[in-house]
Amino acid sequence: MRAAWKVFCLFAVVLAAALGVAHQLVPDVVAVAFAEEPQPSWAVMTAFFLRAVEIIAASVAMIALAVIVGGLVRRRLLGR
Repeated sequence: MRAAWKVFCLFAVVLAAALGVAHQLVPDVVAVAFAEEPQPSWAVMTAFFLRAVEIIAASVAMIALAVIVGGLVRRRLLGR
């Protein structure tokens, strides 16, 4: 169970870091959409990369949290 908490905390930190970097580095760039004005390609690629990191980190954190909750429910139901 400790490993699941470590994975959850690690990927929650990665998610927060990616969100923070995205807001600081490319605040007005949309990763996948049409923009009203031209955007530099490096900014679009950076925004796309950071968005992918955010989605992966959030997915892994949610899976780890599901494992934690499942373990707690199992322990309560089986009395271990």
